[in-house]
Amino acid sequence: MYTADTLSDRTILITGGGSGLGLAMAKAFAKSGADVAVCGRTVEKLQKAVKEIEEQRDGAVVKYYQCDVRDYDGVTSMFEHIIDDFGSLEGLVNNAAGNFLSASEDLTPGGFKAIVDIVLHGSFNCTHVFGNYLIDNKKEGTILNMVTTYAEGTGCAFVLPSACGKAGVLAMTRSLAFEWAEYGIRLNAIAPGPFPTEGAWSRLVPQKVMEKKFIEKIPLKRVGEHEELANLAVFLMSDLSSYMTGECVVIDGGERLQAGQFNFIDGLMSRKKLKKIFKAMKPKK
Repeated sequence: MYTADTLSDRTILITGGGSGLGLAMAKAFAKSGADVAVCGRTVEKLQKAVKEIEEQRDGAVVKYYQCDVRDYDGVTSMFEHIIDDFGSLEGLVNNAAGNFLSASEDLTPGGFKAIVDIVLHGSFNCTHVFGNYLIDNKKEGTILNMVTTYAEGTGCAFVLPSACGKAGVLAMTRSLAFEWAEYGIRLNAIAPGPFPTEGAWSRLVPQKVMEKKFIEKIPLKRVGEHEELANLAVFLMSDLSSYMTGECVVIDGGERLQAGQFNFIDGLMSRKKLKKIFKAMKPKK
């Protein structure tokens, strides 16, 4: 889909890039010509990720950095090391996140804070440091934020901290897309639907029967492939989308469309039976 130089001459940092969708995007960036930095909290996971990313392209420069994105001073230090190591930095993907299922009345203040700190404060910390680096050095750059389909409009039951945090990240994306446009800084977001990952999927969809129901409500009747999301990320980080900023692109197999008032009917019976009922309901001439 892309050439080996689609993202050439740029370095991109992916937070939470040691596994899951972050790692998938990092591999796609490297394959498309970018040098890649990944950060996270677990060194062993990051070391393994670096080896996998390096395999995507001969000569790709890939480095990892241990960092907790909730710590602004730590984030500042990390960016300084990245710029020293690579010479420059042109892209940032705010992917680090956390989530868990809980009845909202059972949430503790600590549980709520833990997720919002990673999702919202962590994304702000990295965006703020990176944005100031670009502005101070009169460089253009691209920021991609990972949000969710429930960040806009609907919210979502049982994942309140994530819904609040991701909604804040989406608001930040659009606010800064306008404010920083004069500096040549673009900000966009991706709102993924179900893309199973080893860690998050097991926490959010813990049982097979629940997984089956989850998939049944998706119009395309399947979950997403990591490569599909990574391809979208390459597009949004590249010059192919140079006139796009402040956008949130949904990639969910149509899952969000179930919010339509009568969409639930589709799950009540077969399409053939539904059509028969609809026909009987039509006014007689």
